[in-house]
Amino acid sequence: MDLVQSLVEHLTLQKIDSNIFQGTSKEVSSTRVFGGQVLAQALHAVTQTVDPDRSIHSMHAYFILPGNTKDNITYVVDRTRDGGSFTTRRVRAVQYGKDIFIMAASFQKRQDGLNHQIDMPEVPDPNELVTDQELAAKFGDFLSPKFKEMIRVRPIEFKPVELPDLFTPVKSKPFQHVWLRAKSKLPDDPHIHQQILAYASDYNLLTTAMRPHEVTLKDIQLASLDHAMWFHREFRVDEWLLYALESPSSSNSRGFTRGNIFNREGMLVASVVQEGLLRKISK
Repeated sequence: MDLVQSLVEHLTLQKIDSNIFQGTSKEVSSTRVFGGQVLAQALHAVTQTVDPDRSIHSMHAYFILPGNTKDNITYVVDRTRDGGSFTTRRVRAVQYGKDIFIMAASFQKRQDGLNHQIDMPEVPDPNELVTDQELAAKFGDFLSPKFKEMIRVRPIEFKPVELPDLFTPVKSKPFQHVWLRAKSKLPDDPHIHQQILAYASDYNLLTTAMRPHEVTLKDIQLASLDHAMWFHREFRVDEWLLYALESPSSSNSRGFTRGNIFNREGMLVASVVQEGLLRKISK
């Protein structure tokens, strides 16, 4: 089956009751549930309880416990408020009787108003860059089979502007830019594009916080702690989007990261903030 269609089906939850939904998990790099999956499934759950004329504009989430890919996750929605312009929802992701994730989300009717944005960074066009899969193929003899398989089965393709040094990292500024898009065409439903972007937004953030520290993934334990996302303008995630990432600070074994997402025409379509665990692994 097409990887992107498989992801859409995977993020589409089974409705158990008017406010209760259930989803399955897919292994990404371990038996721990990928944070982007829970973000996207939680967004799908709350969206099902909101009038279709309202779209998500912000979501704020906390990852509480690691989920297990071997068992289903139940999403329980609280219909907090339905106002004249805004709708507020809360959702809990539950596994083995415990909350593993919580999120608040706000939806809004489309309204005209003031409009401005920052400029998109000047970076090479995606047609001038190679994908992460092409990089993995180039260094295939040096990468673990599990890492190569993880890259191969991703439904999202990434084209990093600043090529990573996988073997002898050097200190660099805490910034990176990555083009991303779904590997095949998606339906026109904007809710699906929002869910897929929420899924993809969990990639590349914490590795940005590693860049000033001469460390590799073998040296650091990474885990998302919280994640906030704002949707500014309409977009398609099956067309190239630029993820401009920065890490203003890391301290106390936590890395703080931010990202702005632009479409190819330079429109700012979404913004992301995340803090995550950045703990040195004892040798």
